[in-house]
Amino acid sequence: MRTRLAVCLAASLLTLSVASSAQGPDSADFHRGGDHVRTATPIKHLVVIFQENVSFDHYFGTYPYAQNLPGESKFYPAPFTPRVNGYTPSLLSHNPNASNSGNGTGAINPFRLSPQQAATADQDHDYQPEQQAFDNDAMDLFPEFTGAGETLPGATAAEESNGQVMGYYDGNTVTAMWNYAQHFAMSDNSYGSTFGASTQGAINLVSGQTNGTTDTIAAAADEVADGQGGYTLTSDADPTDDACSTTSGARVRMSGKNIGDLLNAKGITWGFFEGGFDLGTVNANNTTGCQRSTLSTVTQTLKADYIPHHQPFQYYASTANPNHTRPTSVAMIGHQGDAANHQYDVNDFYAAVQAHNLPAVSFLKAPGYQDGHAGYSDPLDEQAFVTHVINFLQQQPEWKDTAVIIAYDDSDGWYDHQAAPHVNGSQSSQDALSGSGQCSAHGTLPGTNSNGKPVQGRCGYGPRLPMLVVSPWARQNYVDHTLVDQASITRFIEDNWLRGQRIGGGSFDATSGSISGMFDFYLPFPVNRPLYLNEQTGEPLARNW
Repeated sequence: MRTRLAVCLAASLLTLSVASSAQGPDSADFHRGGDHVRTATPIKHLVVIFQENVSFDHYFGTYPYAQNLPGESKFYPAPFTPRVNGYTPSLLSHNPNASNSGNGTGAINPFRLSPQQAATADQDHDYQPEQQAFDNDAMDLFPEFTGAGETLPGATAAEESNGQVMGYYDGNTVTAMWNYAQHFAMSDNSYGSTFGASTQGAINLVSGQTNGTTDTIAAAADEVADGQGGYTLTSDADPTDDACSTTSGARVRMSGKNIGDLLNAKGITWGFFEGGFDLGTVNANNTTGCQRSTLSTVTQTLKADYIPHHQPFQYYASTANPNHTRPTSVAMIGHQGDAANHQYDVNDFYAAVQAHNLPAVSFLKAPGYQDGHAGYSDPLDEQAFVTHVINFLQQQPEWKDTAVIIAYDDSDGWYDHQAAPHVNGSQSSQDALSGSGQCSAHGTLPGTNSNGKPVQGRCGYGPRLPMLVVSPWARQNYVDHTLVDQASITRFIEDNWLRGQRIGGGSFDATSGSISGMFDFYLPFPVNRPLYLNEQTGEPLARNW
């Protein structure tokens, strides 16, 4: 018996040794990105396009019906297209924001923004103002607390005031998004894990945990006491050590783990790819380094390509690449142990894919002017980025087992009629959802330390946000109503690659809903065909037919 056990043990060790050496830089599997890794679903490659500042109603309130005015991109829904939880006739003509005198001159009904009105003001989207706009779920004080305005072609005075927050686009402007929804799947019940701005959304995406700031510099206004001797991040402080971070403003580091740590522990390839991260590239306008920038011809704003507080992995010592060190080779992109530490430029993503080294998990962040953030970006520039990425991926052999998730970091404060479920309460100086210093919740507060003590500053869920799945395995022309949040994306990664392992420490991944309802994994092969879209108009290209 002992002899047989020793033989079996030796054979097992030999197998492990062979498997380990098979992943070395000279092996075939090493250059296949995530192809060789065992997954729970047919998805071998996940690409998360994480965009900026859009509420669900702002993009999909009237889906699937567009006005199709002359000179605009056209959108006509397919027969039997499912409706979403969007605007009803009453919400469009007798909206509670229009009847609440607290909104002043901005007390108006939702109004359509045309493609000529793609450049709008940035709305207020901080942790407390968003809660105040919800007004204890009456959803009627958006102009007062989050509204901001600027001149719009053909707009009324109210639409150019704080009432601009009531504006929405339809399929004649966000044409690509509506076409992806038509041919693939989307959720109309997806929320920010908490209230708050870009940094909270980005960190919730990768760790589900905004509590635990450390090494803070001038960040008193960007965090709130958590009631347990620590602090929770509630605004847009930069990463403490990023070479491009502010030198005079707020900076923080995050403690705890993120999904990158879990993927590293299992040897799964991954990367975060953000426009402008490569400080050695020189743009056509001769900008380089942290000042690399691009002019949007829509907003006429020159915006930095790289925005430090949009890069969540830079907040964690374990996954940061503070000096933006370049990967040693295209073959090393996504792999553990390289100098870049999984943090790259968007251009590195295209290079890796072309080399058939697509990581198992990729997060994409557009250069600033294309990230969709009102004030310096817009839906038309955003559409060009998203369609370019998806058109590119659909031409690759890896597309057969790839899924693209289009998701957003926050709502920008734009009006959405649907109150979020109260899953996580808080009582801090920054809370105001159900009263001064109050954010009521029906559930318990997730703990953040070993003895499970609840912490403040994580009021959620926050505003409703778009989420779409584009994949050969996505359901076609499907709207999923399952309750999900930003950390549901983390949960999918954990379930697909990590056998359901969770981050722990109070992460929302433990309680987030599943996005699997947007996929159809019951068939033996994928049936959803590629959809190529015009990168300027968002309309389907002739090659689809």
